Amino acid sequence: MEKILRKIKNKKAVIGVIGLGYVGLPLCEILLKKGFKVIGYDIDKKKINDLLKKKIYITNFNPVNIFKKINKEFLVRKVDHTVSELDFIILCVPTPLKNNVPDLSPLNNSMQSINKYLKQNQTLIIESSTYPGTTELLHQKYIKRKFDLGKNFFIGYSPEREDPGNKQFNISNTPKIVSGITKNCLKIVNFFYKTCVNRTHIVSSVEVAEFTKLYENTYRNINIALANEAKILSEKLNLNIFEIINAAKTKPFGFQAFYPGPGIGGHCIPVDPIYLSWLAKSKGVKTDFINLAAKINNSMPLWIIKIIKKKLNLNNKEFYKKKFLLIGAAYKKNVNDLRESPILKIINYFTKNKINFDYNDEFIKKIETKKFRSKFHSVKLSANLIKKYDIVILLTDHDYINSKLLLKNSKIIFDLRNFFKNKYKNVIGI
Repeated sequence: MEKILRKIKNKKAVIGVIGLGYVGLPLCEILLKKGFKVIGYDIDKKKINDLLKKKIYITNFNPVNIFKKINKEFLVRKVDHTVSELDFIILCVPTPLKNNVPDLSPLNNSMQSINKYLKQNQTLIIESSTYPGTTELLHQKYIKRKFDLGKNFFIGYSPEREDPGNKQFNISNTPKIVSGITKNCLKIVNFFYKTCVNRTHIVSSVEVAEFTKLYENTYRNINIALANEAKILSEKLNLNIFEIINAAKTKPFGFQAFYPGPGIGGHCIPVDPIYLSWLAKSKGVKTDFINLAAKINNSMPLWIIKIIKKKLNLNNKEFYKKKFLLIGAAYKKNVNDLRESPILKIINYFTKNKINFDYNDEFIKKIETKKFRSKFHSVKLSANLIKKYDIVILLTDHDYINSKLLLKNSKIIFDLRNFFKNKYKNVIGI
């Protein structure tokens, strides 16, 4: 074990990162910046080819070290024999839902692909969000029979805390939760991350670390649901929910502001609470808050459509004849992340009812998913284009949006993000 710690200290450890998405690629950048040799693995050929061509596919991410060290200290490839050269293997693969049940196939597939290359004195760390017991499950399934855990092989769990588009917090300055199955595992995992981040926070077990990750995002999900439910009530009372929240947050204690919107998106907030709810159900525990929050947030896109009809006093037939411009496909501002975005439910509604629409998002030029038969392409905003639409719906308040252009040329704008602060005659905030 001391040899491994010296390798970390002297930056001689070779790190493998499996999964080069929103979590894995920024992690590679930090590791390279700290002086480690890194091998990045992904099953997506396009990601690998883009990196080799020095093209980046994640917004608001500056891969200075990745591009400077590509094909030198940074290699990218599919999983192969180079796994046997690694000292650390970090799994950053997705953990999606399948029919509202945790789908661990990406984790299992990754473990199966690296299994034959594993050797003594390697450390395996999982950063993927998952339910308590997963890390131990992978240990039992893939590692236990081959190695003596804590003596010649080491396993830890350290949940990612990425927030795409956040300019204030990143991997380095966000405290890193660390855990290990054994004391020696924890010692190695903690020492490793202390070389990469400003502060680590040790927890007593991998299960605590796994639960913590789900709890963080469940907390956000529930509070967003509260904001959305309050928004529905304030609409009935003809009050501005954003004014209410901004007034409440002047209280210097006991309140944290969460804002309503057209729904939730990304990988973590919509998915992590369902992992926790599924686990609770398997243990015979009811999670009423979690289930209700998911129900409220998932209902928001169709509630938005219902309110627009009501505000315009349109029946379904009249509504279906209107031409719409949807602005913002990403689930949050200034990122190119379409995962679970509210626009997908709105597009689904529009296509089912044969409603004429276009969308604009400079971060997401094309929407192509298994959810739809057709592909959709982002339109470029101009005065002449905007004038063609009966209704503009602002779903995501990207910084590039020209408010004057929209105000001058839109017949009516439904603002779902308080972008216009409800100050203009042709703007309706909901």
